[in-house]
Amino acid sequence: MAETIFRADYRAPSHLIDTVHLEFDLDADSTSVINTMHVRPNPDAQHSSDLILNGETLTLVSVAVDGLPLDESRYTLGDDLLTIHGIDRECDVIVVNRFSPSANKALSGIYTSGQNLMSQCEAQGFRRITYFLDRPDVLSRYSVVIRASKEQYPVLLSNGNRIEEKDLDDGRHEARWEDPFPKPCYLFALVAGRLEALRDTIVLKDGRTASLEVWVEPQDIDKTQHTMDSLKKSIRWDEERWGLELDLDGFRIVATNDFNFGAMENKGLNIFNARYALANPKVATDQDYANIESVVGHEYFHNWTGDRVTLRDWFQLTLKEGLTVFRDQEFSADMLGDESARAVERIRNVKALRLAQFAEDAGPMAHPIRPDSYQEIDNFYTSTVYEKGAEVIRMLQTLLGKDTFRKGFDLYIARNDGHAVTCEAFLEAMEEASGRDLQQFRRWYSQAGTPRVAVSTQWNAEAGQLVMTVEQTTPPTPGQPAKEPMLMPFPVALLDAEGREMPVLLKGESEGSAQLTRMFELKDARQTWVFSGLREKPVPSLNRGFAAPVILDVSLDADALALLARADSDPFNRWEAMNRLMMKAILEQVRAVLANDQAPVNATLLEAFGAIIDDVNLSPAFRAVAMELPSERAVADAMPIIDPAAIHRAREIVREALGIRWHSKLVSVIDGCRLEGEYSPDSTSAGIRALKNTCYYYGVAAGNKTMVLRVRDQFNTANNLTDRLAALNMIAGSSTPTKNDTIVSALKEWYSEPLLVNKWLTIQATAPCFAGEAPVVTRVSELANSPFFSMANPNNVYALLVAFFMNNPAEFHRLDGEGYKFWVECVLKLDALNPQVASRVARSLENWRRYTPQLSNLMFQALKHLERQEKLSVSVREIVEKALNNPA
Repeated sequence: MAETIFRADYRAPSHLIDTVHLEFDLDADSTSVINTMHVRPNPDAQHSSDLILNGETLTLVSVAVDGLPLDESRYTLGDDLLTIHGIDRECDVIVVNRFSPSANKALSGIYTSGQNLMSQCEAQGFRRITYFLDRPDVLSRYSVVIRASKEQYPVLLSNGNRIEEKDLDDGRHEARWEDPFPKPCYLFALVAGRLEALRDTIVLKDGRTASLEVWVEPQDIDKTQHTMDSLKKSIRWDEERWGLELDLDGFRIVATNDFNFGAMENKGLNIFNARYALANPKVATDQDYANIESVVGHEYFHNWTGDRVTLRDWFQLTLKEGLTVFRDQEFSADMLGDESARAVERIRNVKALRLAQFAEDAGPMAHPIRPDSYQEIDNFYTSTVYEKGAEVIRMLQTLLGKDTFRKGFDLYIARNDGHAVTCEAFLEAMEEASGRDLQQFRRWYSQAGTPRVAVSTQWNAEAGQLVMTVEQTTPPTPGQPAKEPMLMPFPVALLDAEGREMPVLLKGESEGSAQLTRMFELKDARQTWVFSGLREKPVPSLNRGFAAPVILDVSLDADALALLARADSDPFNRWEAMNRLMMKAILEQVRAVLANDQAPVNATLLEAFGAIIDDVNLSPAFRAVAMELPSERAVADAMPIIDPAAIHRAREIVREALGIRWHSKLVSVIDGCRLEGEYSPDSTSAGIRALKNTCYYYGVAAGNKTMVLRVRDQFNTANNLTDRLAALNMIAGSSTPTKNDTIVSALKEWYSEPLLVNKWLTIQATAPCFAGEAPVVTRVSELANSPFFSMANPNNVYALLVAFFMNNPAEFHRLDGEGYKFWVECVLKLDALNPQVASRVARSLENWRRYTPQLSNLMFQALKHLERQEKLSVSVREIVEKALNNPA
């Protein structure tokens, strides 16, 4: 039985480690480490003369204190602990150990990636490198010496500043690095191998010149310029927006194809998954370019919010991740420039939040942004901690105002620089800067679940008054049956029949108090406002800009939604109204499909959709995102009982109807979306491509053969991957007889480029199945055994398996249960290699209770089969047991 760790049980470390000197003799099969730690008892902790160090998959060679070797009576070696007795004074502890990077398939610690060596220490990987107090509240200054074969590993990198490089007499060479800032061991990094760098410099605000490097394998050097440009933008933005400067002589990024995460913020040496670092028009889409800029920004911004100010314990993970996601979202929005592009970025962020985090909040893994317990910390790198955490920070900025929020942020950094702190440190700084008591706001940190805000209205035409009652509730979640009201911003506007904003005036206020958007604060379970001075019954525009991450329950008919979709000045709510219209139409079709009936697609939606196509005053990017149908996963979240096949059929009926109704307009828009010259990923050009491909998406669904031919021509002739990939996706999703030839030709062309192979795998995993074709699960199973897929490569797993399990519900949730059998097989294979990736795949069935009885029973049997496995990792077992035992 795995141990459950509770936040309430936190105890300060028994010892502090002021400095760490590491000497590495690198070899892929057997690397040796000499670890010299300057240790002293912690005066703020309960006294213990036993220094208990973590260590996994290590071979201990020797232990010494102040240069004197210890015999075995002075220490105790367990499976994952080294206890050194009698450390009751300040001293130097020297541990020598060995480990095998090539045997490390978990990609945690130091491991092989192709011919190179890479490291990953967050959350608990440093213990796979050497024996240490592997916890984030032990901050040390590191110096590192790396020795290795110069021919095999010509590049040797670590944190901080490069002090010296020299050749040795035996064909090896040596590099010395020093990091002047204390850091927890999870921020340690080491890279060695045959790499090339794109180099540049930047003059910082204080006049210093810093060197910048992006290190990649030689064949990828032509894909690094966008990453370098993104890094320079990030450095400049953090100076200008937050007054935070780069504090080292240089900053380095390394890209690898073998990485569990998107990227890692190791101090001064960020290691990136290649898909978030490599880009050119042949291998990256518009979204890839945007993602790279965002992730580069995110990891760089951690230099202060995560590195300089770090975590006391892993329960505080949202302190660095929620805050830094907020910062990278603000950065991405600022880089887009115009307000329309910013609005589209906000919409996309919210769509992602709802798809992943809202579902997480409604399932057996529901947890607050700061959890109270865990068995395996890797399972809590979640959308709740990251994306919901960012929304909580955004609410604080909205409630306090940007200027006051900045004062609180500055105070937080100044007061906590160089320390490992808790979420309270951030909130206390905000309270001091604003003079506000944020005690109720703290509930966002401790309560799980997505609040539901129900709004009802009563119109008094004679008095010209609208009575609005708002009730907030948060449903029970595992371990939290009862919830208290939250504090949240709630902006409201009122629209007349023409879509014009009416002055928002509360009863009893003077006309001078009227505002077009009124910022209210919800804090009680039930609140009522009386709006007066209204010349007609208004249509409310609520929670504008998605100011609070809630589910809004408001009864608006199709005509009211169409008005908001046509005229609301708030871009988010304009999109939201269109999305609600689409959702209503799809759910109507689901009911018809389940009843074996036929129903016309909602006429109001059809007309509203046409109005969006026609509205040239809207940016192409906004028109594209407003025309997107809710995903099948989003529709499933809106249903009490999920039937994936019915959802898929209903969504296709709506898509086809829209394509047929507006065929001529779609063709006209496509013809108008022409871009001349070389490819550019700028937001305007990206928006034009998005609109064109969205129109094609509906045109192909309408069954028009000319559309399919045009899409195939786009795949063959486009000068950018965005258009080519969109075309291939639509071809794979059609029944055109030339489909297989096109798919095979794409693989032949892309076979040597891992980034493109992964995109091809995702298209194969997410395509539908037509009559006469083999089930998609059969295709995915065959691809999982092909030479261009490896279970040991996380990017392959995410591209093929996670894409199939999460984004092709109609094919995964087959009534014959073949999808679930394949899922069990994959989880077990992955768990033997990389439990961290296996646990992510295991989460595909966590909401099994919400499906039809037949599917639920099949999923239950699959989960029970996993539960019975004796050798299941802690990571996967925690997911499986919570899925089975926590009713959502």
